[in-house]
Amino acid sequence: MMAAKYLTKATDLAKNFIVSVLKAGDVAIDATMGNGNDTVFLAELVGETGKVYAFDIQERALQQTEIKLSNQQLIHRTELIHSGHENMRQYIHEEVSVVMFNLGYLPKGDHHIVTKAHTTIEGIKQGLALLKTNGILTLAIYHGHPEGLGEKEAVLAFVKTLNQKLFNVLHMEFINQANRPPILVVIEKK
Repeated sequence: MMAAKYLTKATDLAKNFIVSVLKAGDVAIDATMGNGNDTVFLAELVGETGKVYAFDIQERALQQTEIKLSNQQLIHRTELIHSGHENMRQYIHEEVSVVMFNLGYLPKGDHHIVTKAHTTIEGIKQGLALLKTNGILTLAIYHGHPEGLGEKEAVLAFVKTLNQKLFNVLHMEFINQANRPPILVVIEKK
């Protein structure tokens, strides 16, 4: 699978970072499964010997993702978990190379069910604890909905406090686009 080559959107930029880190045999986390596109992307990269743990609180997300993975014969590389990303350490007990978050709501789903700052920050903490050295955590932050702006501010405030001796934190955003386009944060564990 090829990652995006152009500056198109935050999720494509995240994938560009991920393909440089995630290799066959690695373990990855899709912290916000959604419609399963990122789970499929990660499952392709980890190969036959790798594993992807994917989290979502909505049953619809698990069902759609399972169908996508099955259709592409990737389901055996994944574990779909019906739980919030703030609980990832209850399910994962090994080091991971990548943790991927897409914050906001399920596209074409109930826009009242959104990620929340307090659970996202807990998920980030747990993801960082699971990351191996030189692993990355990506956050595509969608803040164009009522809850999103507060979540963005809380998440950015939190990641700014990460110890620079332990983590590199990069913040990217499109500055010439209307309607509060998503931003990308990439955290590398040193």
